[in-house]
This record gives sequence, structure tokens and C-alpha cells, in this order.
Amino acid sequence: MIEVDDNGVIVVPVPERAHRKLAVRWLQLGVLALGLAGLFALLLVLSRTPGSEAFFPWVDFFRTALVVHVDQSVLIWFLAMSGVVWCLTAQAGSGSIRLQYLAFGLAMIGALGIAFSAFLGDGAPLMNNYVPVLQRPLFFLALGLFGFGIALQALIGLSTYRSVLWSHLHLPSLAAFTVALAVLISLAALLTAWWQIPAEVNGQSYYEYLFWGAGHSLQFAYTQLIILAWLWLALHSGVALPGDSRWYYWLLILGIAPVLLVPLIYLFYQTVTIESRTAFTQLMQYGGGLAVTPIGILIFIGLLQANRAEPNERPLRRSLWMSMLLFFSGGAIALFISGVNTIIPAHYHGSIVGVTMGLMGLAYLLLPKLGYPPVQGRLAELQPWIYGIGQLLHITGLAMSGAMGIQRKTAGAAQGLDTLSAKLAMGVMGIGGLLAVIGGVIFVWVMLRIFVTARPLREY
Repeated sequence: MIEVDDNGVIVVPVPERAHRKLAVRWLQLGVLALGLAGLFALLLVLSRTPGSEAFFPWVDFFRTALVVHVDQSVLIWFLAMSGVVWCLTAQAGSGSIRLQYLAFGLAMIGALGIAFSAFLGDGAPLMNNYVPVLQRPLFFLALGLFGFGIALQALIGLSTYRSVLWSHLHLPSLAAFTVALAVLISLAALLTAWWQIPAEVNGQSYYEYLFWGAGHSLQFAYTQLIILAWLWLALHSGVALPGDSRWYYWLLILGIAPVLLVPLIYLFYQTVTIESRTAFTQLMQYGGGLAVTPIGILIFIGLLQANRAEPNERPLRRSLWMSMLLFFSGGAIALFISGVNTIIPAHYHGSIVGVTMGLMGLAYLLLPKLGYPPVQGRLAELQPWIYGIGQLLHITGLAMSGAMGIQRKTAGAAQGLDTLSAKLAMGVMGIGGLLAVIGGVIFVWVMLRIFVTARPLREY
């Protein structure tokens, strides 16, 4: 069943029963990942409390918990939501459902294994970009299982979108296709880097080179995913999208085009070269906004022209507003990056959390489509404001601190908070971070309460 609005833009489809049940599993995995990320965020705070060594006897548990927190809140959460989208847009009878459950099972085991690896085995944490790692066998085994599960589901999804590129009436399928394509290119980039890195490169440098190209490629998957989330949130919260559906179709094609250059980068430059790192940086710098910026402007115009949201639409509309504000604030902050200071984390916290906020709204939207009752009540309506405003304050404090010269990846006295303005800026960051944590906890609570207390409606 496919629903189309008056503009011809397809809204959320209701898939066949088998894919609907699988979509629920992927959604539950995503919520679990956010819950685990929140738990490890709490452990981060506790591990720095005086006397905590009696409870956390592991060496450098703070960075260990930080690795797991980042991997759960970004990598696993985003890719699990990609799995939801692939199931929603799958064609009837496409692919073996047992094979897809195998893909989900591997991803689930991998996600849990990454969390457990913080407490089992020895091996120092490394805070390299994109996918920080714990140098422990269980961590790498779990990461491999998760990656294999995602790759299998993406391959199945990619094979089901027959003729999707030639139909202007299948925007969700096209978006899902581009997400799967970017994910698979990212995995191919990872394998290529692994093959090319010389044996003498080790430690954090090894993983920095290993994930650099793959991480940049994966950003295109996340961008295409959030575009789809925005379109769905707008259409299902009473926002009429301006223009013709063909505009969005061709912009989605334009958005994925730069990732097709990734093989050429590996062909012309070896992984361990400054030219390769620069090429991937420029690929994201000049290609990352080709689709999301014009589509964001179109949605923003629709938001300004829309009537007030109905009570049942408020969580969706507010999630859309806060997601777009965060995402584009992060992009704007990137223009002021100079040196290695806290403007850098202000940039990526804005953009990454903008994606997270949009996917939270998408999770709310999908519950009725998957047979659950819709989210209702004051708590669900306030959650996007609490989480979004908290993150806006967080990145504002980081950006102000960076403008004053505060270096990234420092803490305590090493931050050099010698002036009142610097202390105030970091105070704003701290207050915003606390609000964001509260907002994240509320989201997980709302979702878990529905999963635990509400049975899916039989007619779905």
C-alpha cells in the first residue's frame, strides 16, 4: 500500500506483514542503541566522580565508555534506522525474509557485543574519527558482525528496488536505494583502506586511516536518510511541500552523486597520503550539501506557510523544526573552523544531533504505521523542545569557547578557563548538554513504554 499526497510526493508506505515485523525489530534495535548510549553517558560521569575507582577498576574507563557511547549513539542508531527504511520500502516478496532476519540477528549480536566489550578483555581505547575502537578481540568481532549484518540487509535492499531510478513516483524507494548504495560504498572503502595500509602503520594512526574514507562516505548515507525523514515528517504533520515531486527526485540523485567518486580517490591516491585525506575532506565539503540544502530550503518554505499543527502532529512538527535548526547550525558553524579548538565538535555535534533529532521524530511517526498506538501526551510534545534546545545551547557554548581559543579534547585545568567569558561559555555548554541528556532519556522512555505496554494492532 502506497499513499501519495496532492503534490505527488509519496508518504510513508505500509509494507506487507513480514517486512513490517522486521521493521519493528530494526526500530527496537535503534532505540536499544540510544538507551545503551545514554547508559554509557551516565557511566562517563560516574567514572570521573572521586572514589569511583572502587566501582570502575579498569584503566581509563572514561575513554572506554566514551568509545561505546559514540559507536552506539551514531553508528548503530543511524544504521539501525536505515534498516527500518529498507524494510518499509521493500517490494512485496523481495528477498528471503529468513536471510533478512539473519542480517538483523547479526547486527543485534554485534551491537550488544560492542557494549559488553567495555567490561570484558584488555585493550586501550582509541579515539580516532568516525568509529572509535577498543583494542579488544570481542569489540572487533562484534563490530564485524554488526557490519556484516548491515551489509547483508543493504545488499538485499539494493536488489529489490527494480526500476526505481526511472520512476518519479517512488521517492522513498529512491532515497532508500541511495542510502543502501552509500553504505555499501562505505564498506568497500573500508576494505580497500585495510588492503592498502602498510604493515608498519599501527595504533591510532592505523584506525584513523582505516575509517577516514569509509566515514566520509557514510556521511552521504546519513544525509540521504535525514532528507527522507524530513520529507515524511513534513507531509505527516500538515506541511505542504512546494514544487513538483520531480524536483525532490532529481535532488536525491544529485545528493548521492559525489559518493560515486570514492573509488576514483582510492584509484588515484594511496590511503596513507595527505592527498587521499584532503580528497575525502573536499568531497564532503563541496558535495555534502548539494541535495540537503535546497531540499531544506523547500521544506522551510513549507513550514512557514503551514497552519498550526494538530495535537497529534506536534511531536512530528517540533522534531522537524529542531532537526533542521541543529543540522544547518552545525553546517554554518563549520564555516568558522580554524585550528584545533571546540568549534570543530560544535560543528559535528550540530549536524550529527540534527540527524538524531530527525530520526527520533521519524520513530514517533512510524509507530502507527507499524501497528502501535501513536505517541501522545505532554511528555512526547515537550521532548523535541528539551532535546533540541539543549543541543543548541550545547553547540553554542562549544562554538563560543572555540572562538576564545579553548582546545578540543581537553578537560579540567587543561582547558584554560581563565576568563569569566570562557567559564560562562562552558557553563552554557554544560547546561545544554544536561538538557539534551534529559531529552534523550525521555525519548527512550516514551518508545520503551510503548513497546512494552502496547501490543501491535492486529489489523496491521
